[in-house]
Amino acid sequence: MNIVHSSIIGNSEKDLLILHGFLGMGDNWKTHAKEWAELGYRVHLIDQRNHGRSFWSDTFSYESMVDDLAHYCKAHSLKNPILLGHSMGGKTVMRYACNYSKELSALVIADIAPKEYTPHHQLILQGLAALDFSIIKSRNQADEALAFYVKDKNTRQFLLKNIYWETPERLGLRININVLKNASMAIGEGLDSNAQSSLPTLFLKGEVSDYILDQDHLIIKHHFPNAEIKEIANAGHWLHAEQPSAFFKQVTSWLSTTV
Repeated sequence: MNIVHSSIIGNSEKDLLILHGFLGMGDNWKTHAKEWAELGYRVHLIDQRNHGRSFWSDTFSYESMVDDLAHYCKAHSLKNPILLGHSMGGKTVMRYACNYSKELSALVIADIAPKEYTPHHQLILQGLAALDFSIIKSRNQADEALAFYVKDKNTRQFLLKNIYWETPERLGLRININVLKNASMAIGEGLDSNAQSSLPTLFLKGEVSDYILDQDHLIIKHHFPNAEIKEIANAGHWLHAEQPSAFFKQVTSWLSTTV
């Protein structure tokens, strides 16, 4: 079985695994990882399958990503790590915790609930799938092409981090867009109704994000009875990037009193 790619920062025995969101990569979290490493954590920035530098597969589901994470923990002989997941990564972490609670210390879930979400990435995925790198020869040209589909500049800049030079002459995408363009239903999947973990869990929501609503607190507590739910002021769905200091402080403070 393939092992997902990771960048490991720090050399402590206190492991913190970070799983990025849909169309992201572990490198998006490098700044936070360096700060946590200075506080005594060994931080694993994991690229989930079909993302970043990890392997590509036609199989793409939370079940498969949970298996990837289990294989990674076994390969690295990790004992009782802390898991942090944002968005899609949070869904992977939640499922993993319900299957492997005894092998973990704590969970941090960033701006996602254990419920089903309706597909809402279609325009983004259409735009990425339409990028023709036989014509596009620079990041600026890619940005211009993507702007027809994605109007928000910050969102485009996030997506364009997936562009790299496949060869000295040709750009490409690190994400497996041919698989991911059909993944909206799989990404929106909620937890099974009987899935549960009693691990200490912190849910952090962005104040101006609609991913975690007040009515979602019941389903969060159903699946994670020891969950705390806190809010990051003036933050949307990318709360760790929009309010990095507040996010870092909240997570670090909670971990210091929990683990």
